[in-house]
Amino acid sequence: MYAWLYRHLPGPPRLRLALAVVAVLAIVALLMFVVFPAVETVLPNGQVTLGD
Repeated sequence: MYAWLYRHLPGPPRLRLALAVVAVLAIVALLMFVVFPAVETVLPNGQVTLGD
């Protein structure tokens, strides 16, 4: 799957690598700032305690 995505990126290998890194960073940012906060509101009990 990743090979297919990499093959379909435009440009020479260095540009493809840069585009792949930017895409991964964009996906991580989307997850951290949009998806996870939205999902957190529907999860039960976000309070975690360890020990006593």
